[in-house]
Amino acid sequence: MHHEQFYTLTASCPDRVGIIARVSGFIAGLGGWILESSYHSDNDEQRYFMRMEIRAASLSCDAAGFRRQFAALAQELAMDWQLTDSAVKKRVVILVSKQEHCLYDLLARWQAKELDIEIPCVISNHETFRGFVEWHGIPFHHVPVTADNKPAAYAAISRLFEAARGDCMVLARYMQIIPPELCAALPGRILNIHHSFLPSFVGARPYHQAYQRGVKLIGATCHFVTPELDQGPIIEQDVIRIDHSDSVADMVRYGKDIEKAVLARGLRYFLEDRVLLHGNKTVVFR
Repeated sequence: MHHEQFYTLTASCPDRVGIIARVSGFIAGLGGWILESSYHSDNDEQRYFMRMEIRAASLSCDAAGFRRQFAALAQELAMDWQLTDSAVKKRVVILVSKQEHCLYDLLARWQAKELDIEIPCVISNHETFRGFVEWHGIPFHHVPVTADNKPAAYAAISRLFEAARGDCMVLARYMQIIPPELCAALPGRILNIHHSFLPSFVGARPYHQAYQRGVKLIGATCHFVTPELDQGPIIEQDVIRIDHSDSVADMVRYGKDIEKAVLARGLRYFLEDRVLLHGNKTVVFR
């Protein structure tokens, strides 16, 4: 990560000759200094993906000016694109239930500035972590979720997210199913950590499912949330080896460590604009 201010340009478009030349030429025309660049061509879909970091001080315009001038080229190339500013911290709203490990890990990384973000609030369907969250100086909102109040509860969560001006919502072992309406309102902006190596063992109690199957590897998956349970585009995964002597409790204990690491990596990739959505897949420029 660079210590100076930079802009990150991410884009995807139909593949064709000369995309890099056109974009880098445009940046050079503004005096831009490219600090880092990554590209990927999807041969099956004939689609091109790119990510560039540009030194802000080298440009002859600010971010708004860049966006205005780049829009014509982007339209010509039929691009889906965005430009973000490293000086503007992303705002991450965390949702949690009664499992503490992912919440503790994210707040520790935030406090240590390993994750250079704003956490405007934490939302939970239980009161369990109010004291811990408020000790960090972060507002805590208790929104109970029951079989009878789900529409009202998720409407309240949506309002809290909007009031917090959230950039993304992180489900840090939030053990509730996000309704389709909220998924549709925040496409590619809700991240979840699932405690299995998807697509294996979706839904509840995946460690118990894995134990019953006698697997030799267990894992965790950070993915975007969609209306289909645990079927969203995958951002990051990892595994750990186990054997016949490990109990379900052992697997849960091992799994907590890998869940924390996978969620933190996946969130970091998202925050650094390294994740480009492509249907039900992602391109992740590490």
